[in-house]
Amino acid sequence: MSEQFPPQVSFVEPPLPPRPEPALRRGPGMLAVVTVATVVSLIVGGFAGIAGYVIGRSIEGESVAAVAPAQELSAETAAALVRDPGSIAVIAKSVLPSVVSILINGSGRDGQGSGSGFVIRPDGYILTNNHVAAPAANGGELTVEFSDGSREPATIVGRNTSYDLAVLKVDRSGLPSVVLGDSEAVNVGDAAIAIGAPLGLEGTVTAGIISSIDRPVRAGGSGEMAYINAIQTDAAINPGNSGGPLLDSAGRVIGVNSAIATLVSAITGEGGSIGLGFAIPINSAKRISEELIATGDSQTPIIGVTLDKTFTGIGARVAEITVDGPAQGELRQGDVITKLNGRAIDDYTELVVTIRSYSPGEEIEVIFERGSQQRTARVTLGSSKAIG
Repeated sequence: MSEQFPPQVSFVEPPLPPRPEPALRRGPGMLAVVTVATVVSLIVGGFAGIAGYVIGRSIEGESVAAVAPAQELSAETAAALVRDPGSIAVIAKSVLPSVVSILINGSGRDGQGSGSGFVIRPDGYILTNNHVAAPAANGGELTVEFSDGSREPATIVGRNTSYDLAVLKVDRSGLPSVVLGDSEAVNVGDAAIAIGAPLGLEGTVTAGIISSIDRPVRAGGSGEMAYINAIQTDAAINPGNSGGPLLDSAGRVIGVNSAIATLVSAITGEGGSIGLGFAIPINSAKRISEELIATGDSQTPIIGVTLDKTFTGIGARVAEITVDGPAQGELRQGDVITKLNGRAIDDYTELVVTIRSYSPGEEIEVIFERGSQQRTARVTLGSSKAIG
């Protein structure tokens, strides 16, 4: 036995349309349930535009001088403008050819839709979310649309529901691939750029900052639950962005956009971006994708316990120890884990996402309470086969 968690619908971002149901984001002491339906509403301002000048006139004896129209740049001057190599425009132009839209024709009620992905190898391998690929896992069809409008059928190489990741393959070579960054080097306040196909609008670029790191998030759908040690960003992310890249200021991929928290209208039942987006760190995604490409499967690290989900105190309480598991002989039933490798553990969700930020075989320090005593143990993480 390993970590076991009954299905809980925290948030889902199913593909479009019905647009990916965003997710439930979870933070310490707070649970946000996200539901995003098809949203195609536009709010138009009261005026389409305002002229670039004010006609001189007199108001109560005071004259108001005319404001000259704005000067237009000549074609020669406009052509001479040079954008900074680190500008969003330059980064977007460089990365957009590597970002794809994924069209889903799956089975079941939620089998139709679209999502995003990006090329990780020139020989046709594409990384996306499991919840984008899953509707086509049992006899459905996936089609990848590239930035030039061309399309190719895609097959699923492998999926990992625990991390909400999937790798697809198209029969093409020489594709432009992204450059992977280091999610461990990300800091709060760093620039963040998201690219994808929100609401089916392919090639959409939004920008913001990294709002938080190591944010515990539960995401999933169709009975599958992923626990993500997420990067949080305020770059606008909406249904359909799922599986697209989150970039740093150098255009390197630091995360896979996976979920949003949103406020749902009680009248329309619709919601959208409120600046709370979550991405899977690329360091974890890189390991999972490499394993999926090599073997079709991937490993999820486990500590070898079942957790008490009813526990309301601070920490994660052990309900059961897995026989011959990594924690046997180190932890006991009733122990409350409060820190893992120096990171404070507020609840069982945080423990799971923290464990999943490591790899099987790594040794971790576990601080726990046994009765009134605080103790320390060192546990080498085991692994379980991915479900997908």
